[in-house]
Amino acid sequence: MTITTLHLTFTETLDRIATGRYGVDDLVRALAADGDDERELFDLGDAARRESMGEAVHLRALIEFSNYCSRFCEYCGLRSPNVQLERYRMEPAEIIETAVHAASLGYRTVVLQSGEDAWYDRAKIAQVVRGIKARCDIALTLCVGERPTADYAAWREAGADRYLLRIETTNRALYRRLHPHMSFDNRLACLRALRDLGYQVGSGVLVGLPGQTLQMLAEDLRFMGEFRPDMVGYGPLIPHDQTPLASSPKGSVDVTLRMMAITRLLLPQAYIVSTTALGTLDPLGREKGLQVGGNVVMPNVTPQRYRAFYEIYPDKICIDESAEKCRGCIELRVRSIGRHIATDPGHAPGC
Repeated sequence: MTITTLHLTFTETLDRIATGRYGVDDLVRALAADGDDERELFDLGDAARRESMGEAVHLRALIEFSNYCSRFCEYCGLRSPNVQLERYRMEPAEIIETAVHAASLGYRTVVLQSGEDAWYDRAKIAQVVRGIKARCDIALTLCVGERPTADYAAWREAGADRYLLRIETTNRALYRRLHPHMSFDNRLACLRALRDLGYQVGSGVLVGLPGQTLQMLAEDLRFMGEFRPDMVGYGPLIPHDQTPLASSPKGSVDVTLRMMAITRLLLPQAYIVSTTALGTLDPLGREKGLQVGGNVVMPNVTPQRYRAFYEIYPDKICIDESAEKCRGCIELRVRSIGRHIATDPGHAPGC
């Protein structure tokens, strides 16, 4: 750390972050917080969320419509070399009907997520988007990976509102090691193309990757502060036994929560997801995320016969619950911490 940073109180460090006067050393210090400092960070993140976004929690209904994937990402159970995984694809009509059902349960946003599956070409996904938009007054988010800009443009024209594309790590060497046959520069180009096309853009990072340091995570936070995504999600690594990271330790829930709180200071009006992975590692993980700056939860509405096969990581919670039960359960959890469910789609400011 610089001499200047070392002489700051922790409160002064957080003020530098919240007012945009921070350096990477300030972010590292916040990421390393423990005890009273960590509590101060969490309280400030929660207060910033309350002031900027209010008490509402936005629910995004997640439909995992295909677990086929052409990629080799070393942390993901959907990776192409995993021959132990039973693969599935939902037909376009079934995806549309699942989204309509989600809307009937009160969801104002649906997220369509899959592996990078070329079977769903530009026309098929456009068909699904148009079909959902014709029958539901909801916001629609796509999360289908890296595609040509012409695909993104077609889906935006069809009615898609948002796109999620996690950067996973901004450290080029780490990115290259974990993503065989992929390009960090192309990832960035996709994010920029999505923004240029008028999508509300989401991104995020995996916490606890082998070789990842607090310095790297601080650089990830600086990227978020500069790129300013509309939505942000951080998940702790949960190793899958059919990946090269099978023997790696799990990511830290506490560090993930610190990432969320710092991001709230950097991006007061962002939609920050309290991820299912947090709830998988900690029974109260999602509630904790909502109490340090988070304001989004993504309940699963994928038909139950498919859920167990969308195994990005093992032991995912809620795979045996119906969409109706998930909806009721998450509302009770939100109310248990004194919050309420939003009734609007939760568009980014100005959209």
